[in-house]
Amino acid sequence: MRSIASCYSEHAIKVSDSYCSGPSTQAYLSPNLAPSTPNAITCIYKAKLSSQRNLLITLTWCNNLIGQGLIINVDESLSTPSKFKSNSHQLRKNKGSKTFKSCNSEIEVFWDVSGAQYINGPEPSTRFSVIVLVDSELCLLLGDMNEELQIEKIQSGQPAANFSLVSRSENFSGSTVYSTKAQFCDTGLAHDILIKCSGEEEGWRNPVLSVCIDQKKIFQVKRLRWNFRGNQIIFLDGLLVDMMWDLHDWLFKQTSGYAVFMFRTRSGLDSRLWLEEKGSLEQKEKERAEFSLLICAY
Repeated sequence: MRSIASCYSEHAIKVSDSYCSGPSTQAYLSPNLAPSTPNAITCIYKAKLSSQRNLLITLTWCNNLIGQGLIINVDESLSTPSKFKSNSHQLRKNKGSKTFKSCNSEIEVFWDVSGAQYINGPEPSTRFSVIVLVDSELCLLLGDMNEELQIEKIQSGQPAANFSLVSRSENFSGSTVYSTKAQFCDTGLAHDILIKCSGEEEGWRNPVLSVCIDQKKIFQVKRLRWNFRGNQIIFLDGLLVDMMWDLHDWLFKQTSGYAVFMFRTRSGLDSRLWLEEKGSLEQKEKERAEFSLLICAY
């Protein structure tokens, strides 16, 4: 019985192959093209409580008039825009705590970004802390700064939920080069991702899409005015990842249009071509957490 990875090996682009092929013959980024900086980053975490209940915790890091801002939403499923807005809570201070009700539970949030450091965009990289408790159960712990009072709450014998990042979306505006990092599974590496839309040799009459991972050009799509939508399979960290793009509005509605790029890991059922043993497949489905990265460029 062939494995899923071997079934797709003839069609998927293997990122690992680029490491064995020597240096790329072309620079993955021209010196005069600086990547855009995201103005909003939204991360959705899935937390499984000790009661086996699942919650989705959404954090949105954004730029505002006085600096960086943070918005939190806790729900049992992905909310509609109107419901999401009504259930969201903006954490205005650089440091503090907030308690609110959601999903018939008491939500406690502790955060500290007073000394946070930022590399690219509104999401802090180091010297920050975000802690979320649901009915006194630890559901989310981010950052590298934790105060003693917060640690005491965590280590007081209360159960801790398992959580994982299931979705990340970034909004860009400005140039046509978009750079980010993404980790597609808990055991995988954090990969540098760069997407570039440029005119290259033929100018903007026939723009070209280039996708680079870890400073290697993975694939290129030419004549985007004809190929403004599409997808490519990438084999990365033992996972099948679909990379999809939609540039229609960005190309043909230049005053109001935007481009969408998505990387999404496939579940076992999505990627199965040959029948596998039922028990083995069900176990893989339980162990595998899906992840998606969405990039919107205005």
